[in-house]
Amino acid sequence: MSETYFRKGFGLKKDIEGSLTADYASGVVDAFLKGDHTITAGPLTFRLAKEFGFCYGVDRAVEYAYETRAKFPGRPIALVGEIIHNPHVNRRLQQMGVRFLEHGADGEFDFSGLTTDDVVIMPAFGVTIRDFERLKAVGCVLVDTTCGSVLNVWKRVDAYARDGYTAIIHGKHYHEETKATASQVTKYPGGRYLVVYDMDEARLVCDFIEGRGDAAALAARFTGKTSPGFDFDADLTRVGIANQTTMLAGESLAIAAEFGTSMARRYGEAHRDEHFRSFDTICSATQERQDAVLALLEEPLDLMVVVGGYNSSNTCNLAAICQAKGVWTIHIEDADCIDVAAGSVRHQPIRTKEEVTLEHWLSSARRIGLTAGASTPNNKIGETVVRICESAGVLAELRETLTLHD
Repeated sequence: MSETYFRKGFGLKKDIEGSLTADYASGVVDAFLKGDHTITAGPLTFRLAKEFGFCYGVDRAVEYAYETRAKFPGRPIALVGEIIHNPHVNRRLQQMGVRFLEHGADGEFDFSGLTTDDVVIMPAFGVTIRDFERLKAVGCVLVDTTCGSVLNVWKRVDAYARDGYTAIIHGKHYHEETKATASQVTKYPGGRYLVVYDMDEARLVCDFIEGRGDAAALAARFTGKTSPGFDFDADLTRVGIANQTTMLAGESLAIAAEFGTSMARRYGEAHRDEHFRSFDTICSATQERQDAVLALLEEPLDLMVVVGGYNSSNTCNLAAICQAKGVWTIHIEDADCIDVAAGSVRHQPIRTKEEVTLEHWLSSARRIGLTAGASTPNNKIGETVVRICESAGVLAELRETLTLHD
């Protein structure tokens, strides 16, 4: 830590605790925790997953952003992109006077207006090496909230590139975290990376490793998903597996196994380890939330409600897990998606990018499961329960339940 780079907080947690509680705490969630993650309201029974909402990394990033505002009350503060993928948290920071830096026409973040007087917060996803160097060149104060789980992935990717292995990253190539992870290989002249989104894309690459497929066709398929000048013939002889920390944990492990198998087929089992490396870089919080929702789905549920940002990868994956288990699942960004008067809900269907409106969605739901992505604050979970009860005409019963848990 120096006078212009901070990563370990400012020791102001007591000064911001009141603001954090006011902005994100929920009496409804407190009642869940006191009642074995269960509350009832008339005929409705709500079950909240054992692990849900803000993870440690998100908690830290948000707290650090609030501390930054308290530490530098008179200085302009900017944020590279979004602190996390939750619109309410980001909006609250804007209300606190934090300016959000956006991409320019060239696709790069626009740092042109920054000066040495600015304080710049780097988000939980991290930033690319190029953006970090650009910010250092400005000479502004840098506050780094990059999640420790992300840093762990970076260490692995760095080691792969240093030792001459191509980093195969399971993730979304356009996601801030994946971009930052991929950039770690650029510290080395021969550093290479390739991003695969799912098992289908991984299988295409594995087929090529095993001697099937066409390099030109792969290059076209993976446009924008590889390091510059990527050579499919030369750069897939030795690979190391990493992942965006918020992807489906089971799929990341399966993809790693697939690449290991392909290398054994191509070079022989005895030489597998010479051509393949893999370390478990799955975020523990992501894993815990996915495990918790799977455990909840073992109970009989009429409806599963997943609360969180539509652009939150880990939230979307929680919804996908629920649907894959055959449970009727609704992914909403927040309680405002529920229209009490119309008896409808706006939600984003799994694996889509647009909201749709569904009517009569609560007519037969009695046992309702709940979970929330790692970037969803408790108050948004609580507001959702309140709005559901209001829609079902049992708000008074919910209030009675909450009184019992006080």
